Amino acid sequence: MMGPVKINERLIGRGHPVYIVAEMSGNHNQDYDRAVEIIREAKRAGVDAVKLQTYTADTITLDSDAEPFQVKGNLWDGYTLYNLYQEAYTPWEWQPKLQEVANDLGLDLFSTPFDFTAVDFLEDMGVPVYKVASPEVIDIPLLEKIAATGKPIIMSNGMASLAEVDEAIQAIRKVNAQAEIVLLKCTAAYPAPMEEANLLTIPYLQQTFGLPIGLSDHTMGIDVPVAAAALGACVIEKHFTLSREDGGPDAAFSLEPDELKKLVDSVRNVEKALGEIHSGASEHEKIGLKSRRSLFVVADIKAGEALTPENVRSIRPGQGLPPKYLNQVIGRKARQDISKGTPLSWFIIE
Repeated sequence: MMGPVKINERLIGRGHPVYIVAEMSGNHNQDYDRAVEIIREAKRAGVDAVKLQTYTADTITLDSDAEPFQVKGNLWDGYTLYNLYQEAYTPWEWQPKLQEVANDLGLDLFSTPFDFTAVDFLEDMGVPVYKVASPEVIDIPLLEKIAATGKPIIMSNGMASLAEVDEAIQAIRKVNAQAEIVLLKCTAAYPAPMEEANLLTIPYLQQTFGLPIGLSDHTMGIDVPVAAAALGACVIEKHFTLSREDGGPDAAFSLEPDELKKLVDSVRNVEKALGEIHSGASEHEKIGLKSRRSLFVVADIKAGEALTPENVRSIRPGQGLPPKYLNQVIGRKARQDISKGTPLSWFIIE
């Protein structure tokens, strides 16, 4: 089982706080000031990091309207790939400046590279970690390029079979045997239906690969990521926008500021609730021990008189002998006069 992954000064893994990432993607709508405000709102919501995507339309696809390049049957139906990515990409000249904004606010900022030139660019920026998007899990040369940086890698598994995930991990480890990898359960549908979230995969992936496991979530709302935290997800990534009404390629399945804040608060509450394996009375339960039942004298008993079901009963509070001794004390005699309401103890009976 692999230990925690370190991103800057943060440890990511079991026993450490969930690392919550706000994905900006194309929600800046090609407005730099809006991108800055997204980062500021992410900070107000309490996230740990902001993620970008580093590509241009020309580095990720071809400018073609031929059938293979047409988007059909999903949120972006009617686009060509080139037009979609031209609208959604984050200008590269913004990214070092956005990193400075985020770092000044105490946030990590990193990105998903989609080709070799993007990796080189992000290395010059000095990003602390790389994200691998679901479609790139099968791009072994790109994974090898990322692995060669020596940086931690967060990799989504949307659409990938277990064999493909294993092949990706092995490719990374072949280049860097000590590579720190976090695997994200992901349903690569936009938006993703609840019934395809399959969150029970999270502990299964942890057992199968021995890696820290998180969630890249594209469902609507915050229910799925909060549940994922309860199942042991150590990273949660969620798309984030200032307002869905403002539009943009990813707006429809992105959280707004108040929703992101609720997500962060709920995940932190889940962390507290998970706690540790514990039995017995907790600190705040101790006062409740009085509410347990115990054996009490319920009618005056004279010295030498026998204890009977009529003068001894199991009642609240829990200051007398435990109820399990009822059959043992019935028939014994009182050592002294015992008044009604006295908790029964071995010292006052023969």
